[in-house]
Amino acid sequence: MRILLLSAYDAVSHRYWHKGLTQQFPEHHWQVLTLPDRHFSWRLRGNSLTWGFGEYRGILEQPWDQVIATSMVDLSSLRGMVPALGQCKQTTVYFHENQFAYPRSEQQRFSPVEPQLQSIYSALCAQQLVFNTEYNRETFFSGAARLLKKLPDHVPAGVMDNLQAISRVIPVPLASDVPTHSIATPSDKPVITWAARWEYDKGPQRLLAILQRLEQYGCDYQLCLLGQSFRKRPTEFETIEKTYQHRLIQFGHADSRDEYLQWLQKSDVILSTSQHEFQGISVLEAVACGASPVLPNDQSYPYLFDQKYLYDTEEQAAAMIVKAIHAKQAAKLTPVDVSAYRWCTLRDEYEALLSNH
Repeated sequence: MRILLLSAYDAVSHRYWHKGLTQQFPEHHWQVLTLPDRHFSWRLRGNSLTWGFGEYRGILEQPWDQVIATSMVDLSSLRGMVPALGQCKQTTVYFHENQFAYPRSEQQRFSPVEPQLQSIYSALCAQQLVFNTEYNRETFFSGAARLLKKLPDHVPAGVMDNLQAISRVIPVPLASDVPTHSIATPSDKPVITWAARWEYDKGPQRLLAILQRLEQYGCDYQLCLLGQSFRKRPTEFETIEKTYQHRLIQFGHADSRDEYLQWLQKSDVILSTSQHEFQGISVLEAVACGASPVLPNDQSYPYLFDQKYLYDTEEQAAAMIVKAIHAKQAAKLTPVDVSAYRWCTLRDEYEALLSNH
């Protein structure tokens, strides 16, 4: 089968997903087109122009058995600009996230309405819609329904009902290099790991508040802060670097994938403070490596983990961390099973997706 995969804003999690997909199904002929994950509003609005009239137009005009596009792709415009693309009878849109549940920054200047409508239009071009979590699917359809109700007139009835009928949930599987069991690494002090992009939507304020609570409790630990940082990063990270120098054993992006996994294998606790998580690959990877999760009681997490791993306040989070550390030291910590998110579990669902079953 000839499959064209389009990733218009190729963030780390998007690359993670399509790399696994192409590796798992080498029997198909894959053509993957991507655009960098920067200049968000332009990338979202301009990807159809870039691909439709740029150097890759010839690729788009080839006969494809299936087109798989991320929800960032302006599929309706792209099919209008490249009519041959509309001839493909099997088109799938994969939602890593949706614009209806994305937290807004005070610095954000563009209106969310246009990208929200664009995602609906792209969905209407597909024969299959796939979401990485039920949380993602629910917030997309509820948000889209609210938006359509606000529009002044001539909104066709049943639009979202038709889309729901062709939707399903298939998570992004864990990469094959993620260990299948915990590898215990001796350590003088327990390791708390936080792994996310160093941006406002990942909750640096909440992270700092939890660390302050741990100090009040007199908790003795080591701190591993992983993740991609940018030129402008939240000031909380500077505060953490100065104030918690005596705790830090890692501060910044790991130099390699192997090093990153080694840090996860050393972790006793994986802490998330995110305000924006539609699945949470880094958390799932850490849990697969044996870390105990301490996660916000919102977003995708209540759909993925038992309530005992979820917190509502910074104080609860700090108390859960202390409890998990004590359980680990007493060898009474039960590993959390995340086998449902491995390729060995999900491969059949993806195979059915590719065969349109």
